[in-house]
Amino acid sequence: MAYHRKLEKDIRCPLDYGMDLFGGKWKSRILCVLSDGPLRYSQLRGELANVTDAALAGALKELQASQLIARHQYEEIPPRVEYELTEKGRSVIPVLRSICEWSGNFYRNVEDTALARCQKCDYRG
Repeated sequence: MAYHRKLEKDIRCPLDYGMDLFGGKWKSRILCVLSDGPLRYSQLRGELANVTDAALAGALKELQASQLIARHQYEEIPPRVEYELTEKGRSVIPVLRSICEWSGNFYRNVEDTALARCQKCDYRG
């Protein structure tokens, strides 16, 4: 049985649309990790700390449905599946990097500490 929302999404402006596509705990991180190139599920899971299989699988399905990532299944033994950014997905990377830089600058002011340098963007702490 397919999942159906109780309420329809209430998207009223482009910001709502963007946050729906790449907001949340894991989706933006997945996009950033995939910005270096395609990865298998196990590699992707290894790049993300503390993600459960259910959370990762759900986020990947949502990103795929939003056409931000593509899933490629290769008919090999053993079977191989890779995930990679689509053109739409690659176009959001500069936006996420800008958010990372902005957040890093203000996080220091709020928490009085610097975040570790993110290996996937240009933020330098």
